[in-house]
Amino acid sequence: MTEVELLADDLREVIGRFVRAVRAHAPTPSDARAETLAFLERTGPVSIALLADGRGVTHQTMRLVIARLASEGWLELVSDPQDRRGYLVHLTEKGVAENAAARKARAEWIADALAATMDPREMATLRAAVPLLQRIADLALQ
Repeated sequence: MTEVELLADDLREVIGRFVRAVRAHAPTPSDARAETLAFLERTGPVSIALLADGRGVTHQTMRLVIARLASEGWLELVSDPQDRRGYLVHLTEKGVAENAAARKARAEWIADALAATMDPREMATLRAAVPLLQRIADLALQ
């Protein structure tokens, strides 16, 4: 393996473990409900078909998830102005608040982990790495 390939594999491994640690220890659910709410926050209102495709589930499965979330007040279906037969799935204020609370809980867990394991110099190193990782993440937007 080349140096770049070794670095890529190390990053893949540690970022995956980091994400799993946050999911396991932060007091937030990692289930269809939470993932659907987060997806809608990232994309904005979308059709059920696009939501199912984006989440990698069947249309029928997504309809069931949406029906449950709508009945609990997390999202709502609004007529699609481009397709009068269809609907767009929108987050409600309750759904937006839930996403904000989940993000806050995850950030608090990460902050506690940083404070418990890193000195200021190490935290500065991590801070410097954020824009570099962002540059890679932004490739997905292109």
